[in-house]
Amino acid sequence: MLGSVMRPFRRYLKYAVAAFLLGAGGTPLPAQNADLDPLFQQLRSADDGEAEPIVQKIYEEWSNSGSASMDLLLERGREALQAGDTEIAIEHFSALIDHAPDFAEGYNARATAFFQQKRYGLSLNDLEMALARNPRHFGALSGLAIIMEELGHEDLALRAWREVVALHPQQDQADEAIARLEQLVEGSRL
Repeated sequence: MLGSVMRPFRRYLKYAVAAFLLGAGGTPLPAQNADLDPLFQQLRSADDGEAEPIVQKIYEEWSNSGSASMDLLLERGREALQAGDTEIAIEHFSALIDHAPDFAEGYNARATAFFQQKRYGLSLNDLEMALARNPRHFGALSGLAIIMEELGHEDLALRAWREVVALHPQQDQADEAIARLEQLVEGSRL
């Protein structure tokens, strides 16, 4: 049964996992070339109370396409997604991707919409594109981890969550997911 369910996803799964495992060394857009290294360093050493504002600054940088029109498409897509209208959200995000194909956040946002529709193959494809453009996108890595676990690839999910924690140690879901997946993948230790 799982084999027949997985067949349509194999192509997307193969590329998304390959991009993740190979480090996805994409080139960000010029607007995203702002040096985020200091923010990531702060995030790694921040306590729980300090982390959220840093994460918000990182997401603000990631959400800046460098074009007011593209930023408006992203905003409208996010508003539609929050209102539960995934079809309209996908239309906005698709238009954004058509006009700004190197903008990682457009792919990440559309991946979220596809995930909400349980269209995992399309979501994985967009996560691959987002990670190719922004390998440090811990939101996209979290999405990859969730889908990998959902599809029964616990080892890949564990690896993705560990990557998330390396970038964003305070990520809420990560510790619980890692503990659960370590038990499944590595078994109990003596």
